[in-house]
Amino acid sequence: MLHHMTSEPEQQIGVGTQDAFQRLWTPHRMAYIQGENKPTGPGADDGCPFCSIPAKSDEDGLIVRRGEQVYAVLNLYPYNGGHLMVVPYRHVADYTDLTDPETAELGELTKQAMSALRTASGAHGFNIGMNQGTVAGAGIAAHLHQHIVPRWGGDTNFMPVVGHTKVLPQLLADTRKMLAEAWPSQ
Repeated sequence: MLHHMTSEPEQQIGVGTQDAFQRLWTPHRMAYIQGENKPTGPGADDGCPFCSIPAKSDEDGLIVRRGEQVYAVLNLYPYNGGHLMVVPYRHVADYTDLTDPETAELGELTKQAMSALRTASGAHGFNIGMNQGTVAGAGIAAHLHQHIVPRWGGDTNFMPVVGHTKVLPQLLADTRKMLAEAWPSQ
């Protein structure tokens, strides 16, 4: 058991029904839950964050690598430390709508991201994929993006199960810098 955890309910004033859960308050996630920075419509001019990120500096936009057709950016709400997305500059929703050069560069930046994550963090494996459409789980369905989630042996340890806590050991700005430095040269 984790320090200060018991199998008995713990008195926690103001959190509802008593239970054995510890709370790690993450109020910054409320922006994600409430849809902050989500597009107001399907068009590129409808507030799409993936269309506005490239206009920012790499540091401010958390961009790790820029290609000609696509760019790699850290996820603001990562599943694991180093969770990247490869995103076309062009506002397009469906994978089948990508041009051949966009498809090729998306694949190439995905390979480079894997290499950078292995170099920078020793990732043992990866979950790579796209959620196409809102019903498939796409948080921003109007602009295609491919997730690259690094995985390590034991990263699905008992912390989330027993401790009811997800641990991300590094600030996003530090992760961006580390991955940009580890990115393979062209």
